[in-house]
Amino acid sequence: MTYQPKSEFLNVMVTRGFLQDCTDMAGLDQALTKGVVPGYIGFDATATSLHVGSLMQIMMLRWLQKTGHQPIALMGGGTSKIGDPSFRSDERALMSDETIAKNVAGIHQVFDKYIDFSDGRAIMANNADWLDGLAYIPFLREVGALFSVNRMLSFESVKSRLDREQSLSFLEFNYMILQAYDFAELNRRYGCVLQMGGSDQWGNIVNGIDLSRRMNEAQVFGLTSPLLTKADGAKMGKSASGAVWLNADMLSPYEFWQFWRNTLDADVGKFLRLYTEIPLDEIARLEALQGQEINGAKIVLANAVTAMCHGAEAAQTAEATARSVFVETKAGTEDGMGLAPTVHVSSLPSIHLTESDFSDRGISIAQLFVRSGLCDTGKSARRLIEGGGAKVNDRVATDPGQMVAKQELAEPLKLTAGKKRHALIKLG
Repeated sequence: MTYQPKSEFLNVMVTRGFLQDCTDMAGLDQALTKGVVPGYIGFDATATSLHVGSLMQIMMLRWLQKTGHQPIALMGGGTSKIGDPSFRSDERALMSDETIAKNVAGIHQVFDKYIDFSDGRAIMANNADWLDGLAYIPFLREVGALFSVNRMLSFESVKSRLDREQSLSFLEFNYMILQAYDFAELNRRYGCVLQMGGSDQWGNIVNGIDLSRRMNEAQVFGLTSPLLTKADGAKMGKSASGAVWLNADMLSPYEFWQFWRNTLDADVGKFLRLYTEIPLDEIARLEALQGQEINGAKIVLANAVTAMCHGAEAAQTAEATARSVFVETKAGTEDGMGLAPTVHVSSLPSIHLTESDFSDRGISIAQLFVRSGLCDTGKSARRLIEGGGAKVNDRVATDPGQMVAKQELAEPLKLTAGKKRHALIKLG
């Protein structure tokens, strides 16, 4: 990238790795240096919590506020009734109004941890407020007439579905028009001039910019972040035992902490830049650590991210719990953190894996249960997991085929079958 931004916000986006594309970098930079810029990201209400896969976008809104601007978190109470078809191979199941309202309330709790909504410093909006009341014919005349079907068919998110000869319903096809209308409406209501999102939203963002220009005669901007995967190619937001939720009632702070503690060595620097506010010079020092010392950087990462999401006390407790569960100590003594260990390594059967036990993709959860002796065969392991009787690090495992990379065994992995049978999987 050759352009050197003058605004603090864009400088953060560039130096910390948030920026993929921008529709007009110089124009946005100028707007950011002139005054407060309202900017939004939309979140469809598909569950009662967001997961780690949405955390990059949440951090972008947080940085927008920290650099003196106004974030708008847009809840998709209206668009969730359709579901974003972008790069999906099938149509989403339709949700009831009651389910969507419950999900919106749960997601609101996530944002309260990261963004200050007091005194108008930020806005929590819901597109159901304007989409639910639209009259069909007037909407078609006012908005639909401004969209070219030829152009809509040219977007990669649509082409990919059609090229695979997979059905794209007329309901889903409307999603990009409604999302574009969101930008125009937020511009009209709140003076919003910036939409951000993942790079898969580029087409939708460009549509919104064009519609805002046509309907409101407004100059607005779009900015996208890269779609993030872990160094082993796994999708961000997934762990060995399922989605990594941001609400404590769906994933405990301890399990959340463990997810970050088990970060792959190659991802430590990147995750520190994206998911914490640690200064860049300190991150450079941490990511340069080698061998066992990199585990110290992973603990710094886990503590920082957990403290932001669940509070400093929860992060400290999670680290202490990890020490008490996984650090071998003498029975009846304390572990140096002032806590008596509840589970000792010596009290659980330990199975040591070598690198030869892993394929290029890792080793499956079902295989781990067989290797641990908790299941006799792969078939019985699958039956245990699919029946909800298997846990990985005290969380119910749901997918027998979920792969675990050897890097995820930086700490022993605790397996549980039923209520009382446990085993530890170690590497080496």
